[in-house]
Amino acid sequence: MELRDAVLRRRMVRRFDPEQDVPPETVRRLLELAVRAPSAGFSQGWDFLVLRGTDRDAFWAATTDDGIPDSWLRGVSAAPVLIVCCSDKNTYLRRYARDDKPWQDESEEHWPVPYWDVDTGMAALLMLLGAVDEGLGGLFFGVPVERLDTVREAFGIPADRGIVGVVAIGHPAESKPSGSTRAVRRRDVGEVAHFGRFGVTRAE
Repeated sequence: MELRDAVLRRRMVRRFDPEQDVPPETVRRLLELAVRAPSAGFSQGWDFLVLRGTDRDAFWAATTDDGIPDSWLRGVSAAPVLIVCCSDKNTYLRRYARDDKPWQDESEEHWPVPYWDVDTGMAALLMLLGAVDEGLGGLFFGVPVERLDTVREAFGIPADRGIVGVVAIGHPAESKPSGSTRAVRRRDVGEVAHFGRFGVTRAE
């Protein structure tokens, strides 16, 4: 599949087929794409926790309340694979304290945005595109802030790792767009592109 085709076909899948698994070798290929993501200073400050079977069940137990699940949870929890995407800020701070970089004090104040989270998000996007190429569906979603420590404890995630989000991978149960895409139209390039100065929407 061409990259453009994968980008145009990619969408967030919220209902997965519980009867179809994803082979380990497919997950390995997605992780191989993830580590090709760009990272500031080639810091590569990311970790990916793969959860299947009972580990996947433990994730849902750690992040949801008991009771009748809503339609979102019923659809997403059927995904056979979850990949928890973690960022490692300290790897970036140490990398930029080396002799070829400018910030030997390892201060976070130099960073205009948390690139450790940005880069981990890029890695997650490569997995989502790879899933399309594999004929699969994917969803990126966040862990509720009040559940972050519970997830860290459940899976031994170090306290210094940021949980950026989770990629769910599986076979889509349906092909119709989500409610969000039906309720909100995609913004056109002409609305979001600026040329030379913010507000100039036409290239000279």
